[in-house]
Amino acid sequence: MLQDSSIRKSLDQYIKRRIQEIPTEIKQTFPHIKQIWKCEDELDFLYGYYVGKIEEGSLHYLLKATRASAGGYVDTFEIRGIIETHKKELQNTIKSTIN
Repeated sequence: MLQDSSIRKSLDQYIKRRIQEIPTEIKQTFPHIKQIWKCEDELDFLYGYYVGKIEEGSLHYLLKATRASAGGYVDTFEIRGIIETHKKELQNTIKSTIN
């Protein structure tokens, strides 16, 4: 599905933009994460949360960009793989925000 290099590049840019928005979102949405969510490892919790959010947003972005149907050409495992190529950047962004 993502063999079209322009779509792949566009999706990659979307993911990078979303990662840049994370510090503001964390400060607004999760000011007291340990108290409210009762989680011990903030980094793991937020990493999983944002991978899911970016995956969902990427799916919508691709469907809109390619005008494909949800049952058609979109492979969520491929989207997850592209998000995982930004793993360190995502983890570092979250880590620097919560510290």
